Amino acid sequence: MPGWGDVDIASGWLPVTVDALAIAALLLAVVRRTSRRGALVLAACAVGGAAAGLLVCWITSDLLDVFEVSLSPVSRTWVASTFAAVALAIGMLMRHGVWRRVAAAASVPLAILAGAIGVNADFGQYTTIDSFWDAAAARPLPASIAAAQRADAPGSVVSDAAPVPLWSRPVAAGMPRHGVVGRVDIPATTSHFPARAGYVYLPPAALVPHPPRLPVLVMLSGQPGGPDDVIRAGRLAAIMNARAAAHHGLAPVVVVPDQLGAPQDNPMCVDSPLGDSARYLTVDVPRWIRTHLAVEPSRAAWAIGGFSQGGTCSIQLGAAHPELFGAVFDVSGQVAPRNGDLQQTIARGFDGDAARYRAAAPAAILAAHAPYRGLTAVFGSGQFDTRYGPGIDVVAAAARAAGVATTRDIAPGTAHDWHTVQWMMTHAFGPIAAHLGLARS
Repeated sequence: MPGWGDVDIASGWLPVTVDALAIAALLLAVVRRTSRRGALVLAACAVGGAAAGLLVCWITSDLLDVFEVSLSPVSRTWVASTFAAVALAIGMLMRHGVWRRVAAAASVPLAILAGAIGVNADFGQYTTIDSFWDAAAARPLPASIAAAQRADAPGSVVSDAAPVPLWSRPVAAGMPRHGVVGRVDIPATTSHFPARAGYVYLPPAALVPHPPRLPVLVMLSGQPGGPDDVIRAGRLAAIMNARAAAHHGLAPVVVVPDQLGAPQDNPMCVDSPLGDSARYLTVDVPRWIRTHLAVEPSRAAWAIGGFSQGGTCSIQLGAAHPELFGAVFDVSGQVAPRNGDLQQTIARGFDGDAARYRAAAPAAILAAHAPYRGLTAVFGSGQFDTRYGPGIDVVAAAARAAGVATTRDIAPGTAHDWHTVQWMMTHAFGPIAAHLGLARS
């Protein structure tokens, strides 16, 4: 039974209620007969507050680049509105009337809460109250399901699983309506990378006795962040369940490993003093997948994708390892890996070797391995992502020039946020699905 932890904080009744209470408290404090001078003072408070909010956005987002993304017009509007409401309330606290002062004081936390909810909804980062503590994504993969998968894995001793092209439709009575998501530990046996727990999504077709060997999508989070972001903010299960429902239970097995080590860390998907992230993702993770999951082992049935830093990783590793991956799904990735400014990046991840850094850029990797045969890539960004969108254009052009079957998509009305990931997974995944042997739509 759903509880308070399951309440949607991005849409629905809670944000509407908070907005209504904030507006009501502010109106109760403001609406009264007042002199022309008093009205002008209050108007000046509101306008000045909004201007201060926009200035804060410009300083933090555009001048200092604190978030490493440019705030969208929607987020800037929420911040400006919040500052305006707080400034107006402060102006009312200096006026007469006990109840009006009480209403003005109450409107301040309500306005701040409404603004925070609005910005979060714009980014799509947290969807429920529980998502602040990762409660929704913390459940381990059930032991019975994990054991059944290992029994049919290609790397196991006995496996009679059929690949998808040879598999008939499952009996409806024996297949669940929805897939499952579970937390898993993927050991860094070779790389010794300090990876956190990852997640696996298994579609309905993977949950029948002797499931077919399904294609694989390795999906990476952004930075700062972690694997749970893909599950929670990316709404992975809901999107893949919808795809499976339209295709007789078939969808990729999605594995979400940790490529960071910690939320604020960024080893840039290379092997360096920051950790052997690339080796973890190209040796340890594929080995674990092949020995623990009933998947198609051929590279044509494997894709790698990610958002932001994870998108950069996906094209770095997908382009550098065509023997492992047949498709790349890069959502809002960078032109080149970055950890601090340029000099810091070269020092931290490449031992001060600028040539090694240049060689790690996706365009350089693509040129070095060209011409490609049988590699498909989808590149996407949000309509309002002025920071990373142009870079995606550059990398997509480099992929096309290297012989990669390339698609470039733009998510309407989104920026550098998880709404872009959701749109891309829902509306732009067709070329990847077709490459993996699944239906294109």
